[in-house]
Amino acid sequence: MSFSRDFRSSPFATGAQSATVDEGLRAYMLRVYNWMASGLLLTALVAYLIAEIPSVRSLFFHVQGYQVAPTGLGWLAMIAPLGFVMVMSFGVNRLSRSAVQMMFWLFCGVMGASLSSILLLYTGVSVARVFLVTSATFGATSLWAYTTGANLIRFQSFLMMGLIGLVIAGLVNMFIGSPAIYFIYSVVGVFLFIGLTAFDTQRIKVTYPQFAYYEGPEGAAKRSVYDALGLYLNFINLFQFMLQFMGTRNSNSE
Repeated sequence: MSFSRDFRSSPFATGAQSATVDEGLRAYMLRVYNWMASGLLLTALVAYLIAEIPSVRSLFFHVQGYQVAPTGLGWLAMIAPLGFVMVMSFGVNRLSRSAVQMMFWLFCGVMGASLSSILLLYTGVSVARVFLVTSATFGATSLWAYTTGANLIRFQSFLMMGLIGLVIAGLVNMFIGSPAIYFIYSVVGVFLFIGLTAFDTQRIKVTYPQFAYYEGPEGAAKRSVYDALGLYLNFINLFQFMLQFMGTRNSNSE
């Protein structure tokens, strides 16, 4: 069944059914954003606690002045989120609702540990400023994607190719260390995750009538966590790329 087809446009969707779908969609989107917001809050809390409590910080980072180097546990925290995403992605039909929710909370907590170095490398004021700009950009993009009549689903292949290219460029520049490539990489990253935010918002809106009809409340509850995870990752990546442009580093932390 095509993602671009809306259940409400089918010949057997009556006016009453369409109204029910609209009401259900609003409730579903609210649930998705609530999951996402609570995940971001947990991530921020974990990052703050690790950065601000010396005994905990020493477990994850070696800090000398403004020089920050991850410990073995710090490296594990940076790699672990990828494992959580893979488990949740491949286990979409196998994991229970409670298991998916628990995995989401664990993922957000581990992501907080992974991002805690940001609070050591950048000034608190600049981190807060970039977070607000990211929130405004994300919110405006998501709202536009939800209300626009343009078909954003058709850009799926383009966005996926861009994401793959971005990952490859980032890996290559780890060895080259070119400032020009790094700048282009950061610019592309910002626009790519703005595009992915718009795409995922419309994808959720368009596919909701279909899976809500066939999967029922339990399936919708589990899927809302996955959809929240997608938007959460878009926000986190957008924040990190914007921080590269707008963030103010602590002295000597280059």
